[in-house]
Amino acid sequence: MSQQTHPLLPTETHDELARESFVQALKSHIATRVSPGVREIYDQRSRPQWIDEHGDEPKDRHEVREALSSDTYYRLWSSVRRSSQHLLWSSVGDAIARQADELAERARSADAGLGSLRLDPDLEIPWYNADVDIHAMPGGYRGEYMDGDVSVGALFDRGVYVYAMGQMGALNDDYGQSVCQNFLAVSHPDFSPRRILDMGCTSGNSTLPYVEAFPDAEVHAIDLGAPVLRYAHARAEALGRAVHFSQQNAECTDFPDGHFDLIVSHIVIHEMSPAALRRMFAECRRLLAPGGLMAHADFAGYAGVDPVTQAMIDWDTYYNHGRCLGSRHEFGHGSPRHCPPTTLGLCSLT
Repeated sequence: MSQQTHPLLPTETHDELARESFVQALKSHIATRVSPGVREIYDQRSRPQWIDEHGDEPKDRHEVREALSSDTYYRLWSSVRRSSQHLLWSSVGDAIARQADELAERARSADAGLGSLRLDPDLEIPWYNADVDIHAMPGGYRGEYMDGDVSVGALFDRGVYVYAMGQMGALNDDYGQSVCQNFLAVSHPDFSPRRILDMGCTSGNSTLPYVEAFPDAEVHAIDLGAPVLRYAHARAEALGRAVHFSQQNAECTDFPDGHFDLIVSHIVIHEMSPAALRRMFAECRRLLAPGGLMAHADFAGYAGVDPVTQAMIDWDTYYNHGRCLGSRHEFGHGSPRHCPPTTLGLCSLT
């Protein structure tokens, strides 16, 4: 399956596509040929050594990671995984840098009057997003290098497709489609929301399925980064979808109480600190109308897997800016507003 083209998607030369193909092959090789060796060296070397030194088995993923951390194979695995991530962004980023001015101009001219875009230059970016480039993506979701920049939006859109080898669908919209088709249509077939909010929309990939599934609904989407929102708005307009994008923090939005019947997010909550996540859920409660639903789609995390697998999942936390550890003092960014009681349907998707 090829990624569906649209005016905001960068085009690539033969050599740029070849580099992307190499990155995909490298990531596949690491996953299928190198990663299985981590468990082998844990069973054969790291675990016995830990037992000799401590008199007992590693009790959790943290001790498993500590036991593995000094092994040369584990260090090699970590190094090639991190290198492949940098290669991913650089291979995609070269094509985008070459076309940055053109992409910005396309974004400016893409407005078809279907939806809207509202940016807030004074928005304070919370530390868990501002202090790191999440998943090692240069600039994170907020990097701006010129007026009207949409580069990181394009980087995310194309980079995710290359990273997932097309498994997220031609429009990278699998998470939104899954919520709509596999959850809402099955568990709530008569649900007909008037207003929908997508929190942390990035380039809007998972937002658009809600426009298709609920054509009579008013769809809103928010994110912290201005450049990804510019890209998302232009992309939606180019694809003929009406979405109202605005630059806001999901912890405390400017929407009125009870404004939405459905609130969703996709691969967002694992990137927030624990305290920020609690504030986000409190904000969802405030924003939901009576009888409303929220559905936050994310990966299953550590549920149901052994400590060795958990430690390998946790690699992203320590070495790939993949999950927030919540280690910094968090309450300097304002307290959450009071949320009055609201009927809430909590739908946890894994």
